Amino acid sequence: MTADSMLPPCPACRSVYTYEMGTLYVCPECAHEWSSMAASDAPAAETASAGITDANGTPLADGDTVTVIKDLKIKGTSLVVKVGTKVKNIRLVDGDHDIDCKIDGIGAMKLKSEFVRKV
Repeated sequence: MTADSMLPPCPACRSVYTYEMGTLYVCPECAHEWSSMAASDAPAAETASAGITDANGTPLADGDTVTVIKDLKIKGTSLVVKVGTKVKNIRLVDGDHDIDCKIDGIGAMKLKSEFVRKV
């Protein structure tokens, strides 16, 4: 067993390709960084994201499928995410825009949970 296999998986996307950078663990797949002190505290990371709800108050979880409930203009472009756009396999993150996702035809972006509803 090598030293790399002893590192914990990413709490955001469960990738096994994590690496150490100083006192942090870093995931090269989703760019999530977390403290090496909190690595043994994985359930705490899940409870922190458990408070995120959709526009109807339904709790959201990583991997859920949601639908956009309002036309969303994308800053700096002329693209618009239309009402009814289905977004699969979301990831919950901390911050103002609390959903990381990929939208077909647009690419990776962050959404606010208040503009989606769980399918």
